[in-house]
Amino acid sequence: MEKKMNGFPISHVIGFIASLVLTFAAAGIALKTAMSFKVIMWIIGSMAVLQAGLQLFMFMHMTEGEDGKTNIINIGYGVFCAVVIVVGSIWVLTSGHASH
Repeated sequence: MEKKMNGFPISHVIGFIASLVLTFAAAGIALKTAMSFKVIMWIIGSMAVLQAGLQLFMFMHMTEGEDGKTNIINIGYGVFCAVVIVVGSIWVLTSGHASH
């Protein structure tokens, strides 16, 4: 059964404005604060994760469809694969120095 959505997409506008706020807040923190580099990176990274989640739910319609759990499991699997690739690459690249 297909649902037709009529009307103004207010959730998209709210998601867009929230994404802009997070982007400008991260830029402001990066450029205008006197915090340490490590703290700035943690704040920007946290805001990036928040923005990614916001976009998944507002624009990619993660909870819509036949079974919302399947979408969330698939996203979790994708995040797991990305973490394994990044951490594994860093591990391989940094442990190569020990053999020389």
